[in-house]
Amino acid sequence: MSIGKPRKEDLAQRVETSLDSIRPYLEADGGNVRILEITRENILRLEFVGNCGSCAMSTMTFKAGVEDAVRRAVPELRGIEVVNLVQL
Repeated sequence: MSIGKPRKEDLAQRVETSLDSIRPYLEADGGNVRILEITRENILRLEFVGNCGSCAMSTMTFKAGVEDAVRRAVPELRGIEVVNLVQL
């Protein structure tokens, strides 16, 4: 194992683990979130699915839940985007 830059697989696993910590809350409302990709620039692209994909509160869910959990677990990400975020 190299000590330099983390591998994309390692980053993805850490992102999944952080998302697993908030998934029960999303699933309680009939939604979920999935990873689309982690770019070469370490930008995480997510998609809200189920009810989260069309919910007017998805921006708040992203900022207060998803983004916070992922940034704490994977601080080396340079950005987090949700491709289908509902704009208020």
